[in-house]
Amino acid sequence: MGKLAGFRYREIIKRLKEFGFQFDRQAAGSHEIWYNPVSDHYTTIPNHSGEKYPLKSVL
Repeated sequence: MGKLAGFRYREIIKRLKEFGFQFDRQAAGSHEIWYNPVSDHYTTIPNHSGEKYPLKSVL
């Protein structure tokens, strides 16, 4: 797998904060909306316990 594959929720949140993203709001179900005020971009993060997601799929 590539460098962006197989991150857990907490790891993705840590990376998003490093990139300047801030929690914006809770979305439908177990998803969260994160916002980067510098780049004016939004991303949706799934928060399902125990699952791994490619970081590229949320950025």
